[in-house]
Amino acid sequence: MRINGTATRSVWLEPDGWSVGILDQTLLPWRVERLQLRSAADAAHAIASMQTRGAPLIGAVAAYGLALALRDDASDDNLARAYAALLASRPTAINLKWALDDVSAQVRDLPRAERAQAAYRRAAAICDEDVAINQAIGRHGLKLIEAIAARKKPDEPVNILTHCNAGWLATVDLGTATAPIYTAHDSGMPVHVFVDETRPRNQGASLTAFELGQHGVPHTVIADNVGGHLMQHGQVDMVIVGTDRTTGQGDVCNKIGTYLKALAAHDNAVPFYVGLPSPTIDFGVRHGVAEVPIEQRGAAEVATITGRTADGRIETVTIVPDGSAVANPAFDVTPARLVTGLITERGVIAASREALERTFPDHPSHRRPQEAAE
Repeated sequence: MRINGTATRSVWLEPDGWSVGILDQTLLPWRVERLQLRSAADAAHAIASMQTRGAPLIGAVAAYGLALALRDDASDDNLARAYAALLASRPTAINLKWALDDVSAQVRDLPRAERAQAAYRRAAAICDEDVAINQAIGRHGLKLIEAIAARKKPDEPVNILTHCNAGWLATVDLGTATAPIYTAHDSGMPVHVFVDETRPRNQGASLTAFELGQHGVPHTVIADNVGGHLMQHGQVDMVIVGTDRTTGQGDVCNKIGTYLKALAAHDNAVPFYVGLPSPTIDFGVRHGVAEVPIEQRGAAEVATITGRTADGRIETVTIVPDGSAVANPAFDVTPARLVTGLITERGVIAASREALERTFPDHPSHRRPQEAAE
């Protein structure tokens, strides 16, 4: 994807051949700043502070974090320490653990002198695989958009509502929920995106709107509570969201507020789709509401808001009265019954265990716990 016309990925290897570059997403959309990660601690901090974020991207950065750790010290003890620190940086997105397990399995039986380079190779491959997965999601999702467009007047846009940021800034490139949108736009199909602001961190207003604007995709930022109203008035043709973890039953854990969008879509017969890369599937979890760990983030995200003043200064102000208690669960779970379909790299499938197992029989989370530990 592009920033100011220049092709850009969300994570890359720096020219020195070993340090890792990322965009500081906490500064977008007001300032584009690139950060250099030089250690596993740097990677863990970037993930925990949400300088880098989004389930697929977290996995890719964590993979590079292990490579950075092994470059400094390739011992088993240091591998275990780096693994634990990176795993603890964010609890909900399963891609983080998947990537750490993947890289660890690649290097565990190698001589110490070979471990770092093997980890770097695997991290780079994870990045390339993420791009290929998103491209496939884009191709399969395009068919859904084309089917809606065929029922509309010529040049009438397909109106798509999305929540939070599941775009290229949340992945290595292209995005999950946005992959079909970008694919349709680039093919010449008229599309228009309603972008939920996505309180409390405003990833929709700050990140999704930024990247859609950079790519020239028509869009409108809306308050989180507007989506149901638009659906009631026939202004939304479909909803596409991302996912941080999808259970073996097809329940979808995503940014807080996704469940409410799914309820509104169901009540108004608006199709509700999830862009699902296979590393985000967790067959080990059966019941999303009861079993998926929901990250509880700090009160300041709700109690304050950051923006740009008229004279160009970036300021953070408090919007909650002193003394008021604040709760900040970062995710919610949308039951499979509310999901029209999962847009995966292997096709659009039902949100069900049968469909997931049939489509991904080789998924690593199918293994028994003792097998996964071997």
